[in-house]
Amino acid sequence: MDTRTKILSAAEARRIPPPVVAAIGYFDVLRAEHVRELTALRAEGPLLAIVLPLEGELLPQRARAELVAALEAADYVAAADAGEAEALVEALKPIRVAHLEAEDARRARQLIEHVQQRQTL
Repeated sequence: MDTRTKILSAAEARRIPPPVVAAIGYFDVLRAEHVRELTALRAEGPLLAIVLPLEGELLPQRARAELVAALEAADYVAAADAGEAEALVEALKPIRVAHLEAEDARRARQLIEHVQQRQTL
């Protein structure tokens, strides 16, 4: 199966049948913690992962969407800006919305710090 078929435009994502769970984040860089979080969310219902743009991203938004789509836990993936993500949440009325942006930013900082520390050894 080509997992890129899980990737929907914002307009297509609005037609996802209820119930749905939404996870909103940057997913840059995708890590094991993401898999655990998304798997737990998927246990509550079909999962829509909304991939947000990110200034200073390591991977382009489309590439991050493709990586998330490759995860078994993600039923649907939409690449959207913050306004589109809010509109999707409003239209879909998910049973749960998980905002992962702050945690994603923390993980990215951790990774950068780890790499920098390794370079100084």
